Amino acid sequence: MRTVLWDVDTQVDFVLPDGKLAVPGAVDAAPAMARLVEWGRANGVTHVASADDHELTDPEISDEPDFQSTYPPHCLRGTRGAQKIPETEQQDPLPFGHVAYPPGLIRPLVAQRREILLLKKSFDVFTSPNAEAVLEYLDPTEVVVFGVATDVCNHAAIIGLVRRGRRVAFVEDAARGLDDARTAACLAEWRDAGVRFTTSEQVVARDGR
Repeated sequence: MRTVLWDVDTQVDFVLPDGKLAVPGAVDAAPAMARLVEWGRANGVTHVASADDHELTDPEISDEPDFQSTYPPHCLRGTRGAQKIPETEQQDPLPFGHVAYPPGLIRPLVAQRREILLLKKSFDVFTSPNAEAVLEYLDPTEVVVFGVATDVCNHAAIIGLVRRGRRVAFVEDAARGLDDARTAACLAEWRDAGVRFTTSEQVVARDGR
């Protein structure tokens, strides 16, 4: 089985209580997040992380946010809030920014790498211009998804993966949502789409990958 660990936006501004767009209870999920990252590293599982990389001029950033398509300033480039939390920090990631690489260059760049960072301007990781090509090259049999927020960035990632024909597992104890009702609706949609629900303990109990 070719498993990929898909880490959604586990950044200071989202996870820590003093973050600029803190997800309620996200810090309580940090130990489970750490467990997954440590398991992946020990077993040679590729760790793909997405991360918001905002500037104040980005369309998603607003002083009058609707919390649907616009949000207050968060994860601004170069700030503490944009950093990954220690529990999920990558050691030597291969970063992909906002310039699209020719698909033929993705293979030699990604080959033999186990940590990939997809920087993005929107809550949807597949707006990152290299996400699709990275996924196609990795060609996982299952994508194990965790992070924040369940009802925003996780939802966009999971629906995007499902629409691309990928088998997805969602790690419930390593994620948190912003709005309870919206989160419940997302979980129901995922179940209908065939997403497998699991826990960090169940994931790390696997024999290797």
